[in-house]
Amino acid sequence: MSLPSPFTTAHRSYVKSLYRRYLTNELNWTIRRDLWRGKALAIRAEFERNRDVRDPRALAAILEKAEADLAERIHPDPYRPASAPDGTKWERNAPPRLGPFFDFEAYNASH
Repeated sequence: MSLPSPFTTAHRSYVKSLYRRYLTNELNWTIRRDLWRGKALAIRAEFERNRDVRDPRALAAILEKAEADLAERIHPDPYRPASAPDGTKWERNAPPRLGPFFDFEAYNASH
């Protein structure tokens, strides 16, 4: 994957997206917000630690390592909002089919 050149608007939005994906992934693993908050602070500290890196090669290596770590730790079944498509409540109470499920009158008449 080619990374945007450093110090541009595209680079900033890429880093923000990476940060959000890290936070979202940690929230998928840790549902309780009070426990997640500590992990979010650790993620923020890691991003802040690399904030002043100005060497494009070093920056590319850091971002590739971050992408690889995220891909390795990605949650297999991420959280979906309850009312979103494929969420926990999606079509839970779908209306029943109209019409009989089994035609008892025809069955009884033939036997």
